[in-house]
Amino acid sequence: MFNTLYKKVLKVVIEIKRKDMYRKAQELGFTHPKVVNCSQQLDYLLNKYTKQAA
Repeated sequence: MFNTLYKKVLKVVIEIKRKDMYRKAQELGFTHPKVVNCSQQLDYLLNKYTKQAA
């Protein structure tokens, strides 16, 4: 039960972070440090989600 809820919440957080990264990339460019940082945070969340799915 907890694992399922955690995965659902994580999916929502991932989608919010993804949209944030795209917005920043459009405003600042793909190589801006804020965009790179956001991308790294998204990678971290995606890795957590993948580990939960296994």
